[in-house]
Parts: sequence; structure tokens; C-alpha cells
Amino acid sequence: MNNLVQRTITGAIFAFVVLGSILWSPYAQATVFSIFMVLGLIEFYNLFREHPVVQVSREIGVFIGIFIFVLLVGVSFELFKPISIVVIFPLFFTLILEELWRKKENPLINISVLVFGIIYIVAPFYLTIDLNVRTADNAIPHVIGMYLLMWTNDTFAYFTGRLVGRTPLFPRISPKKTWEGTIGGILFTILLGFIIGAYINRGEELFWVISAIIIAPCAIFGDLLESLFKRSLNIKDSGTILPGHGGILDRFDAALFGIPFFYCWSMFYEYF
Repeated sequence: MNNLVQRTITGAIFAFVVLGSILWSPYAQATVFSIFMVLGLIEFYNLFREHPVVQVSREIGVFIGIFIFVLLVGVSFELFKPISIVVIFPLFFTLILEELWRKKENPLINISVLVFGIIYIVAPFYLTIDLNVRTADNAIPHVIGMYLLMWTNDTFAYFTGRLVGRTPLFPRISPKKTWEGTIGGILFTILLGFIIGAYINRGEELFWVISAIIIAPCAIFGDLLESLFKRSLNIKDSGTILPGHGGILDRFDAALFGIPFFYCWSMFYEYF
């Protein structure tokens, strides 16, 4: 019960910060999400600090990740010209060259983890900011709708699983998740998508129902992927910065996987 109260309080504050920054302005959201991105990137590389095989350079990864993130956000806010993005390509190859001087035993593994951290953390947070810049004028900005759908899926999957869950979904990775909970979460997420499209962003029922159909399984896969990472590293939480929830990666696990898919769908919908 104490853990549930702690999780509820932390979750409420977290939701207030996330949704409040998005509603305030794209610049406020960019500031808040930039902090989340940096903390998440540090947290990711810290997972391998004591690893017997992976010896990744946290400082280099964080520096390059921040550099790329600032460059991309600057382009979204029209502070830099779009041509600036081409700098990213030689930057990645320069990143790889760093292993020549480190003289570590597993350079390919180190490079893979280093680059994956930037893609896994930096790209989704940037896409969230860019999406908000493009859709901030909607009754419900697409970013807010996305998070509401993700949180609905997570919440109702948990309670449905607690009430009627019997059949394990993926016992090898996450023993507590059930098929009943998963289906319950998806159904309630689709229901919320319809409500958003029919009564808030009126006339967008198709967009938000399809968004729910995309987001719900992506959120589940994101959660399972994070569980797979932690199980392979033999840790319970990615960090301790959020009481009752763990770390930044624990709280954004569904979003990190789901954002690229929702962003892609949103751009296609706006274009056509």
C-alpha cells in the first residue's frame, strides 16, 4: 500500500510536469524534455558501468547525444537551417574512431551500445518535441493525446490484469503481465482514442482510433523491451530518481518505443 501511494504521488507530479510543459508552450516542453533526455542518456550508459564485457565511454556518448539533440531541436525551432543535419553523419563515424585509442577488448560491442543509446534515447525525445511544434495548436496537441493513450493502456492493463489476469503474456521476460490485462489495456485505449476524436479533437475519430491501435501494442513492446534489458543486466530498476517508479527509462519505456511509430503515423496523416 505504501508503494502504491508513493507511485501515485510520483506519477501525478510526473504527469503534471509533462502535460503542463506541453500545454504551456513548445519551448517549455523542449526545456523539460531536454532534461529528461539528458538524465535518460546518463542513466542508460550507467547501466553498463560495472558490466564485465561492455566498457562504453559514458562521457562521449552523452556529449555526442546532447550535440545531436540540440542540433535537431534547433532545426525544428528554425534556429538552424535544415542543412545542418548533415553534420550528424560524419559525427557518428568520428564517434566510432574513438575506440581506436581506448584499447578495450570488445570494441564492436562498445560501439554498438554507444550508438544504440543515442538512437534509443535521443531520437524519441526529439521526435516528441518536433511533433509538438507541428501540432501545438490542436485542441489536444498530438503529443498530449499520445501520452494519455499510453498511460491509459498502462493503467488499465495493470488493473485488468490484477482483477482477471490468469494467462501469462511473456513469462520469460515479465512474469506478471497477462493476456487478459493486455487485452483490457488495448480496449480501454481504443475507447479513449474514440472519445478524443469524437468529443475533443472533433472529426478526428479515425486518426485517434488508429493511433490507439498503434500506440497500445507499441507501449507493451516498449515495456517488454525495457524489462528484457534489465533482466539481461540483472537489475530491478534503471535508476532511483522517481520514487516508486525507478528511473527515467522505467517511466518512459513505453514512450521510447511508441513515439517513432506514432510520429510516423501522425506525419502521414497530416500529409495526406
